[in-house]
Amino acid sequence: MKLSPQSQALVDSVLRESISQLKKKGQPQVSDLHLMPKQSSGELVAFDDDDNELAAAVIPEWVDYGNGGFLGEAERLLRSALNALQKEGALDGLPLLKPYSFVLVDEDHEAVAELLLVDDDTLLLDDELLKGLDNELDDFLKKLLEE
Repeated sequence: MKLSPQSQALVDSVLRESISQLKKKGQPQVSDLHLMPKQSSGELVAFDDDDNELAAAVIPEWVDYGNGGFLGEAERLLRSALNALQKEGALDGLPLLKPYSFVLVDEDHEAVAELLLVDDDTLLLDDELLKGLDNELDDFLKKLLEE
């Protein structure tokens, strides 16, 4: 899914507004940031663990997106946008106790994917870092037991 510059700006605006809302709360809190893209209405909604809406906007390209795999495409776009914000330092100073996550949720508020995990010095951007780890550990253990 390719977004127009205007729609990319809307996604960025929702993320920045939700970050701003969290920073306004000031005192450290235990929370994650949930992002809910709604295919039927094209809406992107950001909210905290208590379901308090932090920001929302309608993304025109999402309205009745008909190519299938909507949540997968939304996940890719949101992960990329969060990565860009993280690189520019926009996530620094969030009053959230670590570890905290940016989580993609469906319209039933069920977690679909972890978009970004922030935990002191650990930053996981996607599952690619862990793919194949089980096989490598199994091979290592097998070799260790054979010796």
